Amino acid sequence: MTSMRLLSWTAVLGAVTASPLMAQADSAVYAIRGGTVHTLAGDEIVGGTVLMQGGLITAAGASVSVPADARVFDATGLHVYPGMFDAVTRLGLTEIGQVAATQDMSELGEFNPHLLAATAIHPASEYIPVTRANGVTHAVAAPTGQSGGIGGQGSLVHLDGWTVEEMLIEPSIGMILNWPNIGGGRRGFGGRGGGERRPFREMQERYDEQIGEMESWLEAARQYANAVESGSQIRRDLKLEALGRVVNGELPFLVMANSERSINDAIDFAARNEVRIIIAGGREGWKVRERLAGENIPVILGKTAAMPSGEDDGYDQAYANPGLLYEAGVKFAIATFDAAGSRTLPYEAGMAVGYGLPWEEALKAVTTNPAEILGVSDRLGTIEVGKIANLIVTTGDPLDIQTDVRYLFINGEMVDLQNKHRSLYERYRGR
Repeated sequence: MTSMRLLSWTAVLGAVTASPLMAQADSAVYAIRGGTVHTLAGDEIVGGTVLMQGGLITAAGASVSVPADARVFDATGLHVYPGMFDAVTRLGLTEIGQVAATQDMSELGEFNPHLLAATAIHPASEYIPVTRANGVTHAVAAPTGQSGGIGGQGSLVHLDGWTVEEMLIEPSIGMILNWPNIGGGRRGFGGRGGGERRPFREMQERYDEQIGEMESWLEAARQYANAVESGSQIRRDLKLEALGRVVNGELPFLVMANSERSINDAIDFAARNEVRIIIAGGREGWKVRERLAGENIPVILGKTAAMPSGEDDGYDQAYANPGLLYEAGVKFAIATFDAAGSRTLPYEAGMAVGYGLPWEEALKAVTTNPAEILGVSDRLGTIEVGKIANLIVTTGDPLDIQTDVRYLFINGEMVDLQNKHRSLYERYRGR
């Protein structure tokens, strides 16, 4: 993430002054009328109306009075849902895999807790309009990092806006901790394959060393915070200052962990160090689902359309994982951990329905659950008065690949659904 910089978002946002044009936009009223409104906060409203103004939902119900000057969108025969939430993505951080200049997902060094993904997001990414055309209205852009290191802080953004400042919902939603792997293949040229396999004892020692390094960073952050609080003259350290938000409970660690052992070790690590964690990935979460439920640890799962993680696992392991977690009482969301594949989010959730997950829970996994897990349910996830007006109007079940998104609203404004995929389809359709 070579262009990543630590910015004072208070200063950045404070510099945005209201113009007459902005004031006019804030006063405009928009109405979606006549559709079946799935609020996800109660019963659906048949023939309902949703009003939006100033980026927020101002009314939702069956007998809402529509102001005469409102811009009305007819949703008769259609369905209104909260916009979908991809809780871990690379959107805006990567564009063309073979062009290094378009890759801004990571930074040099193992420990970069002070870096914000928002400072590296490219608002004009072609992946963003493709993703939102499938009903995804907001997402977390999450940096990557080295095994056993901290990649930085994930940022929650709207999937629309000319600038990052326009897109931004929350600069920091959590600290990305890449749990170390005990394994790691063979030694070779540049460490890339070939050579003899490393002895297990050596791998175990390195694994323990990496966990010890992470704990040392947390202890240093505590000491730094204590020194600052006591008024001691101490040189400012941005890394320890950022980690202080984790040790004081303000931010969780999003722990990138997939194996049963990694998940168990991460839970033990969190207990020892008294920090909050969210398991991100969780491919073998079903193997430790009782513990996850018992200790109230949420999980952000990766794609369900994935291969089994082990050679002895069933073909349907990834498909069945969400249903097994649900039955055990684990709070979970489904995410893509991708940029090009973020558009498949609704289908990742829909796929799990055929393998034991109730449809209602699959929908929650990409709407309300990620908002609750990441602490923004007061602003996102349901259609309720006072929440951000991120909404989609569809022809049917948004998790069904045959469903079309007719209208999409982000921050209370209708967004054009045109995108590169659609334009190429239209271009070559008539050949």
